[in-house]
Amino acid sequence: MASSLRANTSLSVSLLFVFLLLSFSEAREILVGGKPSSWKIPSSESDSLNQWAGKIRFKVGDFLVWKYESGKDSVLQVSKEDYINCITSKPIKEYNDGKTKLELDRHGAFYFISGAKGHCEEGQKLIVVVMSPRHRSPAISPAPSPAEFQGPAVAPSPTSSATSLQGGLLVALGLLALWVF
Repeated sequence: MASSLRANTSLSVSLLFVFLLLSFSEAREILVGGKPSSWKIPSSESDSLNQWAGKIRFKVGDFLVWKYESGKDSVLQVSKEDYINCITSKPIKEYNDGKTKLELDRHGAFYFISGAKGHCEEGQKLIVVVMSPRHRSPAISPAPSPAEFQGPAVAPSPTSSATSLQGGLLVALGLLALWVF
């Protein structure tokens, strides 16, 4: 009876440990704005995509997905200067298929604007700040709003308490797994 209980506990702890490790590194598909109709001119500052992006912890390997009407709009990945000045003539990449999927393949800032005439000037733009690989923990405090992003293209570093909490949790689970086996 005791050995059966110990085996069940061992299996449960092992599965929990594997689940925690996988949840820290699994890439996600993130719908821009959280709903299909979000790639549009915002009706107010609170409707801005940068307000939405400031609440998300983007990581290398995640995918951004835009849904919009093909032929009437597009997504342009641009430099910081072109983002600020709404310059659509020299994008890094241009997408106009109506369902754009882009992998965030590096840490730092990504800048996007609408390719439709006048839309960027009216606020249809987005900054996404991707955390560096060493800062993937969900225990880190939220990123600053991309609308306020002024510095170099790097993600904020975690607080010491968040780092300690994650490290302590992993050590405790590891020791528990060793004790059970």
